[in-house]
Amino acid sequence: MTPIYSFSARTLGGDEVNLGQYEGKVLLIVNTASECGFTPQYAGLQKLYDSFAARGLAVLGFPCNQFGKQEPGDAAQIGSFCEKNYGVTFPLFEKIEVNGANAHPLFRYLTGEAPGLLGLEAVKWNFTKFLIGRDGNVVKRYAPLTKPEAIAEDIEKLL
Repeated sequence: MTPIYSFSARTLGGDEVNLGQYEGKVLLIVNTASECGFTPQYAGLQKLYDSFAARGLAVLGFPCNQFGKQEPGDAAQIGSFCEKNYGVTFPLFEKIEVNGANAHPLFRYLTGEAPGLLGLEAVKWNFTKFLIGRDGNVVKRYAPLTKPEAIAEDIEKLL
């Protein structure tokens, strides 16, 4: 079992989800925020999900309030915002931290496997994306500036 499948997280609805349920799928894991300049990327993430889910892509969103306090809402507010404004149907998880001593173990793993610019492990900002292959290995890390549509070709190769 690849380490990514050993992690679990709570959905916005409070259900504990073992990532092992995504074994064999291509994953795009993203830290998100509702009040960020990159928030419109939710639309692009949803488009990727709509385009590739039937072929084995899962997009997993992890709201985070560590960057400029741009995710101040509670779980219900986050879910409502994403559904109403961007039609999000891919799984969203409870708000987490992605950096520091209280970082979610999944993000400690992801940042260790795919360091960012200059080898720094810390997540730089909201909408940092991690692409995971069907084998559970981290393939690539994308900066917040990378729009979801720019990742489509890499996803296609893994499907």
